[in-house]
Amino acid sequence: MKQKETLSNIQEREVDPKEFEEEHVASSIQTPLRPDAFEMEDHEKMAHIEHHFREIMKTLGLDLTDDSLMGTPKRVARMFVKEIFSGLNPLNKPHAKLFDNKFQYNEMLVEKDITFYSNCEHHFVPIIGKAHVGYISSGKVIGLSKINRIVQYYAKRPQVQERLTMQIAEDLKATLKTESVGVVIDASHLCVSSRGVGDTNSTTGTAHFSGKFKEPDTRAEFLNFINTQ
Repeated sequence: MKQKETLSNIQEREVDPKEFEEEHVASSIQTPLRPDAFEMEDHEKMAHIEHHFREIMKTLGLDLTDDSLMGTPKRVARMFVKEIFSGLNPLNKPHAKLFDNKFQYNEMLVEKDITFYSNCEHHFVPIIGKAHVGYISSGKVIGLSKINRIVQYYAKRPQVQERLTMQIAEDLKATLKTESVGVVIDASHLCVSSRGVGDTNSTTGTAHFSGKFKEPDTRAEFLNFINTQ
């Protein structure tokens, strides 16, 4: 049986890009960023992206003097930096204020059907899905909207679904100071439906359970919550 190659082995040799075109290689829970990722200001990044996207459009043979196309490079640049990839910038991380659990509510809290839009880091096409998040307080709680904001923050970057699931879970554990967190994500990947195999019906599911959510009864209660209309 051929042994599966590690990421380090792949990096050490010259590779035909087609060989790994469909592989989902993810190096860690952290989004891969260069040390100098934030040395440029947003306006500088947008200027660079605008220039290079204009060259891509020219290469494709598009006429940028056309009224409909001439503003596209600038629009795409702003969209990349300020919108769909704004979660790359730590300055955009939502600040979640903690409150004492004054009601002594010790059962799970579930926020389900959080719609998010992300982008596959392998082809830069959309991932559209729903996240379901639950936690059990260890003494502190956060506002409900902050759970949504945390999901959106990590979704707004080039992603793989497994990493997105873990990033949401780890952030919530650190923020809430509890290990008892459950995250389930169900999503459609346009890299599957709009290209490649062209399967428009399949969805991808991922999950993270920690603390009390690893207990079968607690996990079953959580899954029952998110599956109940």
